[in-house]
Amino acid sequence: MSVVLSERARGSVALVVAGVLWGSGGLAGSLLGQLAGLHPLAVAAYRLLLGGAAAIALSGKGIPRTRAALRRVLVVGALFAFFQTTYFAAVALGSVGTATMTTIGAAPVMLTLATAIRTRRAPHAWTLLSTLGALAGLALLCWEPHAGTSAAATLLALAAAAGFATLTTRPVEDPLATTAYGCLTGGLLLTPAALTLGMTLPARPEVLLVAAYFALVPTALAYAAYFRGLTTAHPVLGALSALLEPLTATILSVVFLREHLSAQAWCGAALLAGALVVGYWRPEPRSVRAAGESAVSG
Repeated sequence: MSVVLSERARGSVALVVAGVLWGSGGLAGSLLGQLAGLHPLAVAAYRLLLGGAAAIALSGKGIPRTRAALRRVLVVGALFAFFQTTYFAAVALGSVGTATMTTIGAAPVMLTLATAIRTRRAPHAWTLLSTLGALAGLALLCWEPHAGTSAAATLLALAAAAGFATLTTRPVEDPLATTAYGCLTGGLLLTPAALTLGMTLPARPEVLLVAAYFALVPTALAYAAYFRGLTTAHPVLGALSALLEPLTATILSVVFLREHLSAQAWCGAALLAGALVVGYWRPEPRSVRAAGESAVSG
């Protein structure tokens, strides 16, 4: 029993690390786009290409040669490219805040419903409490009441959420290698479209430094930690960990960019943090854990 709890705790810590590191990615990606004059889709392509190269350097592993490993890398790479493309298309047709809130908020809901349908079990009360609390906190933190959005933007954001949710349910045997070649594959798939928008990266020290951080920390290390956490954590918890991204990004913007948050946003941040604590540390009966594991492997 102690071994199971220890594994679950390590998985939870890995997911927390991934969510926090992702939170710095928004700031780094925005800064890279401003310094280099890149379109957001080109920034996404660089993130996956450079992040994949960094992960390959860290893992020291060659190209996967078994059919199963190659299939896994191709699926992960296609999902990376899919949800990055649909997300940025939603941003282009709507707004950053609304697209982000819809994409990140819809993923745990989709996984909760999919798991309930697959296992023919109602979601655990703690899962519902954590999910609903996190969504309410995210809405208070990121909601833009005056930002209009179209039906097409909403559908694209939901498609991005579905891509991320599908990625969350993929079983991963080697987190770092999957991150490395999955990111690289996704970046190569995005490159043709990004080239039409301009991918020139100025060889200035500040640009290269930000690009290196963007590739290594919120991409290579974050996704490796995320896939590592998914090996022992429930997929819904994996999707909820992504909610740490806007929470961390908000805190960083207050600390480093001196941005001001309203009382509503602070309440949302507190509610979101509390809901995530419930999700990470709630007691989980063996029967529920077994059902979640069968949903992932099935």
